[in-house]
Amino acid sequence: MKPALIQQINSADTAANLNYSLEQITSVSRQGAELVVLQELHRCLYFCQTESQQHFDLAEPLDGPTCNALATAAKQNHVVLVGSIFEKRSNGIFHNTAVVFDQDGSMAGFYRKMHIPDDPGYYEKYYFTPGDTGFTPITTSLAKLGVLICWDQWFPESARLMALAGAELLIFPTAIGWDPQDGEPEQRRQLDAWLTIQRSHAIANNIPVIAVNRCGHEPDLSGQTAGIHFWGNSFACDAMGKIIACCSSSDNHSMVVDIDVQETVQQRLIWPYFRDRRIDAYEDILKRSID
Repeated sequence: MKPALIQQINSADTAANLNYSLEQITSVSRQGAELVVLQELHRCLYFCQTESQQHFDLAEPLDGPTCNALATAAKQNHVVLVGSIFEKRSNGIFHNTAVVFDQDGSMAGFYRKMHIPDDPGYYEKYYFTPGDTGFTPITTSLAKLGVLICWDQWFPESARLMALAGAELLIFPTAIGWDPQDGEPEQRRQLDAWLTIQRSHAIANNIPVIAVNRCGHEPDLSGQTAGIHFWGNSFACDAMGKIIACCSSSDNHSMVVDIDVQETVQQRLIWPYFRDRRIDAYEDILKRSID
């Protein structure tokens, strides 16, 4: 399979952000891409740095203009396309949602972010209702895609359940970055942890991983913090966690990579984690805490 990763710097101009994504979809399709992955909330700035009612104006339904534009791009370029929207499900119910379109432009499925953070600079619980789509792969003409979103990437349970349900590839649209006031050693420590946890999902489940992160500095519009410098480093790794390709930390970057999804078959013969799982002894995983 030939997936493409599109990493971009966002501005307050939502039309320009979307147009850039659409231009890059066309560009990578001409380079042979069959699957295209965009970053989390690629149409707008990462508005969750602050809590403001005005940001709800950015939300759209699943049949809104952004999804329509992505569906058209998927069809015109004959690619499977993973995009992202701030979904307005109904009055008062909003989600952070990944949308997947097949090569004919039809919606193959969608995934609503399950784990919602609430940390300084990432006030997502104010905006997003936790997802209810479960950890179910989305079937496309290319493969079964285990689509998860950002904070989900830190939870091994998410990746495992997607793998158990037949996902052939884990995909993480992401928006994560540094506090500009942190020193270089701390920034490096955080980036290393981010890369390691996702590579570990590939190893533990014998399936490739794609993570597409935004990049560039985005200010805190409230002026209370120094904003976020999104660290880019979008990457793809194989079923043993080896990084195949990685984007820069600070620039727009689109790239097409080669991934062997059939490698999973062989890896599961050599490293039979699924055979040796002790499902009879894992009941405590359903508890909040083991006292």
